[in-house]
Amino acid sequence: MAHTRIRRFNTRETYPEQALDNDLCQAVVTHGGKTVWMRGQCPQNLDDAVNLDSHDPVEQTHKVMQNIHQLIQEAGGEMAHLVKVVVYITDVRHREAVYRTMGEYIQGVHPVSTGLVVQALARPEWLVEIDATAVIPD
Repeated sequence: MAHTRIRRFNTRETYPEQALDNDLCQAVVTHGGKTVWMRGQCPQNLDDAVNLDSHDPVEQTHKVMQNIHQLIQEAGGEMAHLVKVVVYITDVRHREAVYRTMGEYIQGVHPVSTGLVVQALARPEWLVEIDATAVIPD
């Protein structure tokens, strides 16, 4: 792993009442490298900003995580370099679906994660937005 992950955990133990299986940690220590600050990713295409035509939180989260993956790759990195995500959802009932889907992309990575339920995002059709930071080692 590219960075030191402190106090790794899996949400199976932390949130046993939810069907989640996400690898996270309490802190990430990076050493050198270049930091990739990504704007909050929404369920839209990176090339033309066309929204995903779906109101399904799972499909929207897949698109968001695909965008994050693509941006990290374009910066010369890989998902193992992801260090932090901030997840914004507009409905707490979507939490499990969003986190379960996100978990498919971060398995074995253990980023730091913060989750917020917000009243709305920039466009009313968006159910999820994820702000991500990666550090690509030298």
